[in-house]
Amino acid sequence: MLVKANNLPTGFTCQPRSCDTVTTMHDDPHEVLPAASDDRSPDLRAEAFQGVRAARRNELAEDYVELIAELIHSHGEARPVDIATRMGVTAPTVAKTLDRLARDGLITRAKYRSIFLTEQGRALAKECRHRHEIVLRFLLSLGLDAETAERDAEGIEHHVSERTLELFAAFVSRN
Repeated sequence: MLVKANNLPTGFTCQPRSCDTVTTMHDDPHEVLPAASDDRSPDLRAEAFQGVRAARRNELAEDYVELIAELIHSHGEARPVDIATRMGVTAPTVAKTLDRLARDGLITRAKYRSIFLTEQGRALAKECRHRHEIVLRFLLSLGLDAETAERDAEGIEHHVSERTLELFAAFVSRN
């Protein structure tokens, strides 16, 4: 369920407002080219938007399992209080999200105890970490500073297709 959103065959393009030009990276990074028209059928556009919405729904779960895995690796356990601190949210918000993760079969926990990833949760955390690393290395190879690359990779990793990830990895290995 959670993995499917990141593996949809179509991508998406979205702009908050229409524009006449887009910038692209050619020889001159300041060169502005005419915007490409979106010739996709309404069905393809709808499918792309559905994929984006599905990825957004899964983003939170993916961030949580990735963080839980990191906490277990670095501290030997993942506690709700540590998750709340690292995510910048309240304890009730963490509790609600952990309930959802438990219902989805990604974690196990008992009241006043540490949180543990299920096999499914560990697999998802590993996949998310892998996606994050590919995107991060790609952004760094473009010359982006480490702080910005880390922040941007955190969002991109949830929405990029497998094909795009393959191309990112190939680009990094060539450079």
